Amino acid sequence: MFIEVLAILVSLGLLMFFAYRGFPVIVFAPIFTLLAVVLSGHALLPSYTETFMTNAANYVKSFFPVFLLGAVFGKVMEISGAAASIAHSIVKALGSKRAILSVVLACAILTYGGVSLFVVAFAVYPFAAAIFREANIPKRLIPGTIALGAFTFTMDALPGTPQIQNIIPTSYFGTDAYAAPVVGIIGSIMVFTAGMLWLEYRRKQAAVAGEGYGEGHTNEPEVNQDEKYPNIWLSVLPLILVLVFNYLLSRGFLNVSSWYDPEMLKQTFKIANVKTVASTWALIVALTIGILAALLINPKQVKNKLAAGFTAAAMGALLAIFNTASEVGFGNVVKTLPGFKIIQDSILGASNHPLVSEALAVNVLAGITGSASGGMSIALEVMGKQYLQLAQSAGISPELLHRIASMASGGMDTLPHNGAVITLLAITGLTHRQSYKDIFAITVAKTLSVFILAFAVSIF
Repeated sequence: MFIEVLAILVSLGLLMFFAYRGFPVIVFAPIFTLLAVVLSGHALLPSYTETFMTNAANYVKSFFPVFLLGAVFGKVMEISGAAASIAHSIVKALGSKRAILSVVLACAILTYGGVSLFVVAFAVYPFAAAIFREANIPKRLIPGTIALGAFTFTMDALPGTPQIQNIIPTSYFGTDAYAAPVVGIIGSIMVFTAGMLWLEYRRKQAAVAGEGYGEGHTNEPEVNQDEKYPNIWLSVLPLILVLVFNYLLSRGFLNVSSWYDPEMLKQTFKIANVKTVASTWALIVALTIGILAALLINPKQVKNKLAAGFTAAAMGALLAIFNTASEVGFGNVVKTLPGFKIIQDSILGASNHPLVSEALAVNVLAGITGSASGGMSIALEVMGKQYLQLAQSAGISPELLHRIASMASGGMDTLPHNGAVITLLAITGLTHRQSYKDIFAITVAKTLSVFILAFAVSIF
C-alpha cells in the first residue's frame, strides 16, 4: 500500500510544483492524474475518458453559467466605470487618514456585490496607490490590503456572497448562498478585525522606521482627478440588485425552487432534489439582472468596448472553469485508487468531528492546488457525501458544513503559487519578497478563524 499512497502524493506534489511554476493546470492535471493511475496499476485509458473527463464535464455543466456570468458582470462594471466610481467614492470619503480601511471597504463592497476578484484588483489599485502615496504608507502594503478586502470574508464567509466559493457547496449539501449566516458573520468579523490589526501594525512599524511610500516603483498608475465617473448611486445599483434578487430567489417570495413541478424535474431532467441546483439558478437570474443594470449605467462608453469586454470575460471564464474542472477530474480519479483509502482515513481520523475534518481537508487541498474553488471541489467530490452522513448522524446542520467548507477554501489557498496572488502582485508591480509576508499573515488569520469556528461549533 505504500507505493499506492506514494503514487498519489507524488502526483499531487508535481501538480502543485508545476502550477507554482506557471504551467497550465488544464494540461498537467490529466498528465499527473494518469501518472498516479499507472503507478497504482489501474487501467489508464478508461480512467482518463470515463472518470477524469466525465467528472470534469459534469463540473463544467454545473458551474460554467456562474463563472461566465460572473466574469461578464465584473467586466461590464469595469468598462462602464461603475467599479472605479465606487472605489473612488469610498477612498475620497474616508480620506488618507483611513487609507487602509478605505481600500479594504472598496474591495469588500465590490466583491460582495458579485464583481470578480481580478476585476476588483484592477479597479481598486489606482486609487489605493494614490491614497497610500498621499498618506505616505509603503506601497508594499497595498497587496495585503487588497487581499483582505477581496480574497477573504466577502469571498466566502459573508452569507449571500455570489462568489463561486460560496456557491460550490450548495450542490453537495443542498444548501443556498445564505447558509449558516451567524457563523459566517462571526467569521467575517474575526477575519476583518485580525487583518486590520495586522495591517495597521505594519503601517505603524513602517512609520517608526521612517519608511514612506517609496520611489522608483513599477506599474505606477496615474489617476486623473478630473475624470468623470458615473453617479455613485447608479454605480452601486447593479451590486444591490444582484444581492437582493439572489436573496429573493433563494429564500424570498420569488424562491426559484417553487418555479417548476418537482415530479416533472425528476422525470424529465433527472433532478431528484431541486435544492442541489436552486442556488445556481438563483444566481444565474440575479447576475443577469445585474449585468443588464450595469449596461445601462454608461451606455455610450459601454457600447464602444462591449465586444472586446465580452470576449475578454468569456476567455477568462473558460480558463477559470477548465482549470478547476481539471482539478475536479484529478480528484475523482484519485479517489478510485487503492492508496486513497489510507489518505482518506488519515484525514477523517484527524478529528472525530466532521466540521474540523472537513476544514482540514479543504484547507490542505486548496493549499496544494493553489485554488480555493479547485481545492474545495476536490475535497467535496471525494468526501462530501461522507461528511454529510457524519454530520447528519451527529445532528449537525448541512448549512454548517457549507459555511466551514466555503471559508476553509479561502484559507491556505493563497500560498505563493496561487493565481490570484501572482496576478495581484503583477498588477501592483511588486514581488513576493516585497509583499507576500502581509498576504501570508492575512492567510494565516483566515485559516485560524476557520478552525476556531469549527472547534467552537464542535464543542457546542
